[in-house]
Amino acid sequence: MTEHDDVALELERLRGTVEAGFARLDGRLDLLAQRDDQTDKTLADHEQRLTTLERTRWPLPSLAVLIGGAGCALSAWQLIR
Repeated sequence: MTEHDDVALELERLRGTVEAGFARLDGRLDLLAQRDDQTDKTLADHEQRLTTLERTRWPLPSLAVLIGGAGCALSAWQLIR
């Protein structure tokens, strides 16, 4: 029976090793899930800030058209005068 006892003891050690490995793996997965949540929050914050910046940005193309039109009108006025 000592051979069976040795096998049972080794199986119990193997079981303990596997359980410890799964516990470490669960801890790492929990950490990754937490980091993923933080990344999602950061991404949502950046998206909101970008949307705010896009809404409040200076309308440069419209301003360029107005300045160009004013320049053309001023040039035409100078030619006529």
